[in-house]
Amino acid sequence: METVILVIHLIIAVSLIGVVMLQRSEGGALGIGGGGGSAGNLFTARGVGNALTRTTAWLAVAFFCTSIVLTVIATHRGSGSVIDSVAPPAATTGTQPAKPAAGDTSVLPKLAPAAPAQPQVPVNP
Repeated sequence: METVILVIHLIIAVSLIGVVMLQRSEGGALGIGGGGGSAGNLFTARGVGNALTRTTAWLAVAFFCTSIVLTVIATHRGSGSVIDSVAPPAATTGTQPAKPAAGDTSVLPKLAPAAPAQPQVPVNP
């Protein structure tokens, strides 16, 4: 069920991008640019009957609905947070904190000095 809704969601998202890209820009789409610029141009027969505008609105509603449904499905799965499932890192032997010296007031732990490491890159003689 979740996979079907996710596929529908992706199809809607791609369709929404395509429909928005097909629309003609008129300086804000509310009559702001190009000539008169009055609010009377918003509710003309051309504005109400525009198929791309209506399609964009319906696709946006469908996108929001599928987003909400996917969120509800994900929360009812009940597995918890992804962060809760991550195991803590294992302690390594070379980085154990050294014991603080007498009179040391530092809050941060001091690391024991590491043994000198071999060069990681081969050196030509």
